[in-house]
Amino acid sequence: MDYRDTVFIAVAENLSFSKAAADLNISQPAVTNHIKELEIKFNANLFERKGNKIYLTQKGKIVYNKFKQIEQQYRELDFEISELNNSISGEFIIGASSTISQYLIPKAIASFHKRYPKINIHLINGNSFEMEQLLLDSKVDLAMVENHASQSGIRYKNFLDDELIIVTGKNSVYAKRKTITKNDLLEIPIVLREKGSGTLDVIKNAFLRQNLNFENLNVPIHLGSTESIKNFLLDFDGLAIVSVQAVSNELYSKNLVEIKATGFSIPRKFRLAYRVGHKSHQVELFENFLLHYNF
Repeated sequence: MDYRDTVFIAVAENLSFSKAAADLNISQPAVTNHIKELEIKFNANLFERKGNKIYLTQKGKIVYNKFKQIEQQYRELDFEISELNNSISGEFIIGASSTISQYLIPKAIASFHKRYPKINIHLINGNSFEMEQLLLDSKVDLAMVENHASQSGIRYKNFLDDELIIVTGKNSVYAKRKTITKNDLLEIPIVLREKGSGTLDVIKNAFLRQNLNFENLNVPIHLGSTESIKNFLLDFDGLAIVSVQAVSNELYSKNLVEIKATGFSIPRKFRLAYRVGHKSHQVELFENFLLHYNF
């Protein structure tokens, strides 16, 4: 790609000339000049300023989407040439939901790297909704999500079974209870993930299937990560519903205790998500690796 194109992408994704300059390690006047040259080339304003902020114009959005496609094609070209040279290389970006990025995917990426050391992987994490938005905005090549819902423009493929379980802290007043009823879930204080979390989405659907009113839950607080929930439980007389993948160490050390709810379980699937349309060779290679990986 022409370097001006790279500069434009950096400005469009940061919506800031100064942040783009910092990312590219060039001066802000240099960034401004590159953008001006592109605007002259296309005879169009690519950005508009509103107060202290800049935004892509409609023409700017078209240029951004086309440049991202070209950027992807260059990555695929590098990959295909490296295949012919028997030295597979390239790069791609994964957007993974919090549970997957923290507890599952790092080991798989490390194993993939051993097999394909010349392929660079960039991992971004957040909740499932945020990762789907990055995918639709062409800012990641693959999303790994844990939610139940589906968005138009995205294809999903299951890659691993998971289960959400009920846990409490070892010092909680509920720690000695082996089982509770489904209705107890509506009475006992419970800490949950934030809006947009895939885990929260799955929990809501599970309550709906059990004819339990999710809105009646006693939720004193929502937290933005499973790690924060685990720490919160150490000094909280209440429950949490989290992935079994995320608490295996805490259950083994008995810092957390699992509680069964009679007739209530929450199985789910971790899913791979792709934009509808073309899938890069690098992503296909990683997908095939994951589907045969022993998690």
